[in-house]
Amino acid sequence: MKLSVFMPPADLVPGDVAGRVVAVIDVLRASTTIATALTNGARSVIPIETADIAISMARTFEHSEVTLAGERKMLPIPGFDLGNSPLSFTEAAIGGRTVLLTTTNGTRALMSLHGTRDVVLGAYVNHAVVSAVLRAAARAEIDISIVCAGDEGHFSLEDAACAGRFVRSVSQRMKSIVLNDAACACEIIDRKYGDNIAKIFRDSTHGQALAEAGFHDDLVACAALDSKPVVLDFHDRQITRIGLDRER
Repeated sequence: MKLSVFMPPADLVPGDVAGRVVAVIDVLRASTTIATALTNGARSVIPIETADIAISMARTFEHSEVTLAGERKMLPIPGFDLGNSPLSFTEAAIGGRTVLLTTTNGTRALMSLHGTRDVVLGAYVNHAVVSAVLRAAARAEIDISIVCAGDEGHFSLEDAACAGRFVRSVSQRMKSIVLNDAACACEIIDRKYGDNIAKIFRDSTHGQALAEAGFHDDLVACAALDSKPVVLDFHDRQITRIGLDRER
């Protein structure tokens, strides 16, 4: 079976994901934020491409049932309830609500997928449980694609390193897996940094930008390995939390 990494999403063609199990990675910060929201009781998260569409969709909900969240250029969108900081997605803020989320990179990456078999969201905070899902697919000889959201259409070090960690976790002790060049490169990056996720963020362009914008605590939260052990399933245009025992 094939295990491939793709970056950025704009370069995807249908054959890259069709019929495959796909993991979408946006470490800083959408994947981490969504994992936090669903850990803290959000009913679901609906990724939306633009702020205007999010506002229009919010009008179809009762006010008490929905939270508008999103960012542009890292900062909260004016008039929205929340930005994209995982630390703001507390149980008090979003428990029991549907979150409408639009971000610069992560939600757009999700919207670019068509014809997939299953889609999960991955980050450092849910690495182990997502790895288990991907290993199950590999054992069933289902091809896997890992899509890195990147940074405004460009390569991002943190997403590549996280992808490499998934590649290493899935491919070890499985000789039949064929990696594409990007998967091999990501694995090398992961091996270089090891468990020093904080250094990945310090070295990455987007990590540096977030630090300069005052989001130091977000970087700590995004580096907390396996702190949000939830499988995030993207199906019917919404993301929900599922158990590992669900038939895939």
